[in-house]
Amino acid sequence: MLPTLGRQLSRVFGSRNDRVVKRYRKRAEAITALEPQMRGLSDQELRDKTPSFNERHVDGNEEVADLLPEIMAVAREVMDRSVGIRNALHPDFRDRFDAGRLSGEMRSLWEQKCAEADAAEPTPVLGGEPAPGRLTVELPVAFYDAVREIYPESRPPFRARPFDVQLIGGMVLNEGRIAEMRTGEGKTIVAPLACYPACIEGLQCHVVTVNDYLVQRDRDWVFPFYFALGLNVGAIHPDHQMPPQAKQAAYLCNVVYGTNSEFGFDYLRDNMKQNVQEQVQRRRDFCIVDEIDSILIDEARTPLIISGPAHSEPPRYELADEIAVKLVADQAEWNRANAELEAVELRIKGLEGDIRNAREKTRATELRNERKDLEGKLPSLRLERDQHEQFYEVEPERKSATLTHEGIARAQKYANIGSFYVGDNVDFPHLLTNAIRAHTVYLRDQHYVVQNNEVVIVDEFTGRLMVGRQWSDGLHQAVECKEKVEIKKETQSLATVTIQN
Repeated sequence: MLPTLGRQLSRVFGSRNDRVVKRYRKRAEAITALEPQMRGLSDQELRDKTPSFNERHVDGNEEVADLLPEIMAVAREVMDRSVGIRNALHPDFRDRFDAGRLSGEMRSLWEQKCAEADAAEPTPVLGGEPAPGRLTVELPVAFYDAVREIYPESRPPFRARPFDVQLIGGMVLNEGRIAEMRTGEGKTIVAPLACYPACIEGLQCHVVTVNDYLVQRDRDWVFPFYFALGLNVGAIHPDHQMPPQAKQAAYLCNVVYGTNSEFGFDYLRDNMKQNVQEQVQRRRDFCIVDEIDSILIDEARTPLIISGPAHSEPPRYELADEIAVKLVADQAEWNRANAELEAVELRIKGLEGDIRNAREKTRATELRNERKDLEGKLPSLRLERDQHEQFYEVEPERKSATLTHEGIARAQKYANIGSFYVGDNVDFPHLLTNAIRAHTVYLRDQHYVVQNNEVVIVDEFTGRLMVGRQWSDGLHQAVECKEKVEIKKETQSLATVTIQN
């Protein structure tokens, strides 16, 4: 009775999500009502809105929530102008711009402004490449209106007016909530809409994207928006791609784009610095996370590890790899017999379910007979497997391998270095276990690739190459030895953290 009543009430009043979205739609209507007023403002007047909002919030004690309709109306207008209409001056888009549909006066103005944009010197900005001249050329309101008449629909490259759904997404994210948006709804320009009100409050914003390509692409795409509002935006990349001075400058910007792992690694590096001046991260006030389910659920407990040299003398990787190859070959017959046994056991388990689900008696009888025949083969298959020796055990799901007593005995015989558990040999079982894992668990072109004579890890979540990363605890060196590439020095964990922590 109660669930039925609940469904009936939902039909009348809507679900909770419907009611929440309805409130945001009312705000979007208020923002749209301010649009004619914002369209009448010059570029400089829109730019002056940022310090004006900040002053009203700090000195006038006005809440950002109360200012939000006006803030988002400014953001919508600036986004349309800077990321859309100004592309009419962009050298790469001029050929696609339909200037012939402009009036004579506007066409002359467009040609004049294109010439000014080409002649203007780039403006230095914090945290990135200088701003091109086309972003500093002042355009009259009449020109923006003329381009809107030619291109009435908000579609790149000459229009970028945020839709209501994007305004709602920006407001939801700004409040620290999760916004689920479909592919193609324009998440790239939603993040700046969420960050702008936070910047008004004086907060530094971090925008987390899923890979380094999107970090730079998204930052460059919406850079004109931040620039037009008098804000700075930077992008951070791994240390081998970015000098420390550039990274420090990026972290001083109002908004910083980066991947979750690089923000985490910079956090670890800062904790290892000798003095505060060398640290790059300054504040952690406000954060927008793209693909939040992947980052805060799937990868939340995956540790981020910074490593350092582990040994003063190079371990005996080659000897361990040589013995691992022999043990793998020696166990080939056991593996074959074990695979046959496991296949029969798996089939028997499947038959048990098929028998329960069989509707015809004759079919059930056939399945029972097949199960009985297979169960009769099990003793002989086990006997055949036990005729061969097992030197190691592998657990593929855990990516682990363990030597058996027989494996240790045979490995000591092959190595001819005495017992593995005395003197300088105590590290050898670990080296040998890693070598066996490299040959039996870690597969080339699945878990890693070999590029430029280097082993490069493949991210198991995204399938992307993790350049510059290494497996820890000597495993990476074991794989390098297996692939006969240059063996890097083994490292040990110096600092570690998870996104969850």
